[in-house]
Amino acid sequence: MVNMPALEQMNQILHILFVFLPFLWALGILPPPDALFLWAMEQILEFGLGGSSMSTHLRLLVMFIMSAGTAITSYFIPSTVGVVLFMTGFGFLLSLNLSDVGHKIGTKSKNLPSGPEKHFSWKECLFYIIILVFALLETGLLHHFAGFSQISKSSSQAIVGYGLMILLIILWILREIQSVYIIGIFRNPFYPKDVQTVTVFFEKQTRLMKIGIVRRILLTLVSPFAMIAFLSLDSSLQGLHSVSVSIGFTRAFRMVWQNTENALLETVIVSTVHLISNTDIWWNRNLDTGIRLLLVGIIRDRLIRFISKLQFAVTVLLTSWTEKKQRRKTTATLCILNIIFSPFVLVIIVFSTLLSSPLLPLFTLPVFLVGFPRPIQSWPGAAGTTACVCADTVYYYQMVPRLTAVLQTAMAAGSLGLLLPGSHYLGRFQDRLIWIMILECGYTYCCINIKVSGLELQETSCHTAEARRVDEVFEDAFEQEYTGVCSLNEHFGNVLTPCTVLPVKLYSDARNVLSGIIDSHENLKEFKGDLVKVLVWILVQYCSKRLGMKENVHNTENKGKAPLILPALNTSPPPKSPEDIDSLNSETFDDWSDDNIFDDEPTIKKVIEEKQLKDLPGTNSFIPGSVESQRVGDHSTGTVPENDLYKAVLLGYPAVDKGKQEDMPYIPLMEFSCSHSHLVCLPAEWRTSCMPNSKMKELSSLFPEDWYQFVLRQLECFHSEEKASNVLEEIANDKVLKDFYVHTVMTCYFSFFGIDNMAPSPGHILRVYSGVLPWSVALDWLTEKPELFQLALKAFRYTLKLMIDKASLGPIEDFRELIKYLEEYECDWYIGLVSDEKWKEAILQEKPYLFSLGYDSNMGIYTGRVLSLQELLIQVGKLNAEAVRGQWANLSWELLYATNDDEERYSIQAHPLLLRNLTVQAADPPLGYPIYSSKPLYIHLY
Repeated sequence: MVNMPALEQMNQILHILFVFLPFLWALGILPPPDALFLWAMEQILEFGLGGSSMSTHLRLLVMFIMSAGTAITSYFIPSTVGVVLFMTGFGFLLSLNLSDVGHKIGTKSKNLPSGPEKHFSWKECLFYIIILVFALLETGLLHHFAGFSQISKSSSQAIVGYGLMILLIILWILREIQSVYIIGIFRNPFYPKDVQTVTVFFEKQTRLMKIGIVRRILLTLVSPFAMIAFLSLDSSLQGLHSVSVSIGFTRAFRMVWQNTENALLETVIVSTVHLISNTDIWWNRNLDTGIRLLLVGIIRDRLIRFISKLQFAVTVLLTSWTEKKQRRKTTATLCILNIIFSPFVLVIIVFSTLLSSPLLPLFTLPVFLVGFPRPIQSWPGAAGTTACVCADTVYYYQMVPRLTAVLQTAMAAGSLGLLLPGSHYLGRFQDRLIWIMILECGYTYCCINIKVSGLELQETSCHTAEARRVDEVFEDAFEQEYTGVCSLNEHFGNVLTPCTVLPVKLYSDARNVLSGIIDSHENLKEFKGDLVKVLVWILVQYCSKRLGMKENVHNTENKGKAPLILPALNTSPPPKSPEDIDSLNSETFDDWSDDNIFDDEPTIKKVIEEKQLKDLPGTNSFIPGSVESQRVGDHSTGTVPENDLYKAVLLGYPAVDKGKQEDMPYIPLMEFSCSHSHLVCLPAEWRTSCMPNSKMKELSSLFPEDWYQFVLRQLECFHSEEKASNVLEEIANDKVLKDFYVHTVMTCYFSFFGIDNMAPSPGHILRVYSGVLPWSVALDWLTEKPELFQLALKAFRYTLKLMIDKASLGPIEDFRELIKYLEEYECDWYIGLVSDEKWKEAILQEKPYLFSLGYDSNMGIYTGRVLSLQELLIQVGKLNAEAVRGQWANLSWELLYATNDDEERYSIQAHPLLLRNLTVQAADPPLGYPIYSSKPLYIHLY
């Protein structure tokens, strides 16, 4: 054993290799064990077994074991027909998304779309079963009855080969006319020229969609069966118990379904070479058809990768000199060295291509190294597990399900070109960027990961420069008028090649300047009057819906005229302890300090706490219209003593010392004049009083009685009543009910403006809009009722929106138009703060419109932010995958090996052609910082 020449040579080679291992590790060329293991499995699965890279490491391991088991099992099957049927059946089944069969994309999901909803579809299963049965029948019959012979111009296999050539040309043409550029260079004359509006784009793209359907039928149904016929007629299958036959044909029968377009290209190449070449050459004599297809597949993949890497290297080299901002003192030297040592550079590119590892430009300079081999995903861990979540993330939770549904149509039609694992696409709309990566592909399905670069970083110069170049590339492709029949792509050197436009229903973000509206004295004066009306409308609507539901429980006819209490007008606020006063001053006045006047969204301290009204000893909550059994001494009676009724409104009276006899003021009992008034009556705890009699009388004069009666007459909660209008008329004329509304509405009104009854200032409007109220005697009364506080705050915000609409659209003519405005706010709008949880809920529920008020301290202006749900066109382009992988490899090397974490380092500065900064941002955290990253999304392509 010691004297064996092979072992001696291996010993010498390993001694030399071990010396260079530290050097290879320092350069980042030596792969970590986990990356090397996953990369090897992925390469064997894709090229040796005909599979695809997987979206997760677990799926990759399971699929590798199943695929390898299929190849090994096929070696031991004695019958040729059995082998062919086994390979065909398992090749089809393994190309499906077996874990999620029947998985559909929910386009109308209202919840967080962390993953599309899964459900089993019997139609899909029936479709797959029919395809499998027909494939097995075709394979078995052709293999059993057809005669086998070497490929010749007259053989049946050659005839099928001619058909495959025609099919390949047709599919290529149908795919290329779906995109805006043919081969990424020539503008497609069939693509719609006007894509700036959704309706016009839909009309002009209809014909292309019909062509896409034809292409999908040819690709999904015709091509696989044609290739199965070609493989079943091959004479190589007669040589059973051969490793080459088992591996080659297992891969071939799998590729027919797993990657139909590439399999069609490989089959056509093998068939063409065999027909035009001499049958005695080594290629035809020593290799069977399965191994030929395997070699052609490897050559095809490596050739495409070599071209992409070469284009990436040339772009880095040229832009380092032509781009002024990329030019350094050493640039000229590096360019000269690259030219002198160009053969060596080509060797590095070829070596990187053979290993299928990224080409690493050191610090993104024209100094190239071979990155260590790694899986297509480039990052450890599953896709979508990490992201730098921020306030803007919620918009993409709403957008992704709709975008995925539209991508389904575009991918099925061929608009995004050839779908291969590891491909990257960039989407652009308004000021947002979307990063789409294909993780795996199979028969009628594709798995993608969507990342978002976000809105919050657009103000930086790096992002602005690259985003501007992205806009230029898309504008030249989609918005510029072309006079010639076939124009050229002016941005061919850019790593981004425009593909198509996708209409997606999502939120459009508009920011308006409110200066001149919110600071107008006339508008602010009208604001106070409108606020009372809106408060009345919201409270009436709330009470009618709240108590109207109890109509089914309590029969109205059995309800008599229940005694009710009118809060006394001569009460005064209870004295506060020094601790309460200090707490009130420290919490409330801090929020109203000058430092917080002009914040975009003032800090809202926890003024509102979940306080429950605690009944005084011996009292019970009083519900209007109910009769409770009270215990007086040792006797129980069905009537309520008057003294107990007063205790429902003790809040607001002076405290009574413990042990002393309670001296209650006499309050006359009041009762509703209409038996139906309880349906719109305010809750009992809202009818307590905290306002002095004189102040309440002053405020009562502001109450719009005509508007109050009009709102009540418009209610629609008496569908079962024959004379609903008469009932509503009686309720509107009920003075007791009106007094309750006057007290509640005007107390809320007073709490918004405090002691000062002057016209509010814009700063005051912004603070109250944000939930920070001024001090007043009604502040505690309102904050102790969270539900009423939220309703009052909603009324305030509705009034602000009403003021803006009146200034923009003109004054309101009558009460009906005002109700129309308010009903629209209630149904179609969410008006609040961006930081509110309900803002996020409204986005996920897809409210048509959202509004928020803010203040720009830099410009000194008040702003209104309006989000509107509408169809927008997302421009999508394909990125050079090798450029992305190369820049990610440099990022990983620089941060993990060179430990260069400088925030201003050269390698993350703007590079308009390579989109360097955006590419770095799209990397997985912690090296990158996308604000949203979806879990693997499975799209069905039919």
